[in-house]
Amino acid sequence: MHTPHPKSPGLAAGVTEDMIRELVHAFYATVRRDPLLGPIFNAKVGNWDEHLTTLCRFWSSVTLLTGAYKGRPMVVHAALPDLSATHFARWLALFKETAEEICPPEAAELFVDRSQRIAESLQAGIAMQRGRG
Repeated sequence: MHTPHPKSPGLAAGVTEDMIRELVHAFYATVRRDPLLGPIFNAKVGNWDEHLTTLCRFWSSVTLLTGAYKGRPMVVHAALPDLSATHFARWLALFKETAEEICPPEAAELFVDRSQRIAESLQAGIAMQRGRG
């Protein structure tokens, strides 16, 4: 467990590390079965336990400002040549659905807001790297 920043948006919304873990694990179980997203993730993720731990650290850093995540998501996503707006839209829809099922409303709203911002940023960065930005 990582210590949340006292002014993190997640604390005010009731986000906990346990909630993050439940959300991440439930969401990616859905992603792995999804006909559009599953093939991409299942082809690229060799160790799901390790990947889920990384994703929990990511969301801990995003919502609780713990600094637990030290990765470079832009580099990873930009390396997927077939990743498109359709994939991001599906990811966002499934994420919203899972967050609203698992989390209290205020926490779900925070997760969804952050997921949308992150998706916009990744898509803009990918477009720039591909020379379309």
